[in-house]
Amino acid sequence: MSHSIDQLQSRLAYRFNDPSLLQLALTHPSWLQEHATTGDNNQRLEYLGDAVLQLILTEALFQGYAQDREGELSKRRSALANGNYLAKLAGEIDLAPHLLLGKSEIEQGGRQRRAALEDAFEAVIGAIYSDSDYVTSRAVVLRLYGDLKSRLAVVIPSENPKGQLQERVQPTLGNSAVRYVVTHISGEDHAREYEAQVYLLDQPLGSGRGTSKKSAEEAAAAAALESELLPPSAD
Repeated sequence: MSHSIDQLQSRLAYRFNDPSLLQLALTHPSWLQEHATTGDNNQRLEYLGDAVLQLILTEALFQGYAQDREGELSKRRSALANGNYLAKLAGEIDLAPHLLLGKSEIEQGGRQRRAALEDAFEAVIGAIYSDSDYVTSRAVVLRLYGDLKSRLAVVIPSENPKGQLQERVQPTLGNSAVRYVVTHISGEDHAREYEAQVYLLDQPLGSGRGTSKKSAEEAAAAAALESELLPPSAD
């Protein structure tokens, strides 16, 4: 394997036992049009990687959002696994320079093509799974994503009601106008429930409950976003 591929493996934080699997994951169908005797392309690994990725995200979201119903979980998984987002992740690990593409595909901008990056990212996940096991693949994927809630707060605005509330208030009232107070804690140590109140200056704006201080504050912020006392949006 080349030095650049070694760098890719470092960014993945995974070193292949069978490097040919990584090579295959990076092989776009257009490569075989000019190198017909070099073997297969990455489409089968992409198919496998898609299924592995869906399961990893499904499991992580199921555990991370224990109170949410199927529809909300599916919305989150879709946001983290759609083509645009997978292409973004491919960009974060600088996958494009490693793709094996046909000359005409390169000339047409194929190295930056979303579909090529998405497919290659999924194929790499499929290659890791084929080279190791589910537990290892899961660790690699979740390391690449990092904190899922932080990711979702960017791609789904409703996932970050505290941020939305701050954006509404800051232009007219400044950064310190919003504050949160935990008003009540109940339940046993293993099943705490928190109640929080959000204030705009000294005016109560909304309240909410949650299984953590953070989730209670987020619920309060979501309620505040519906309040008639909130300054109008700058939009």
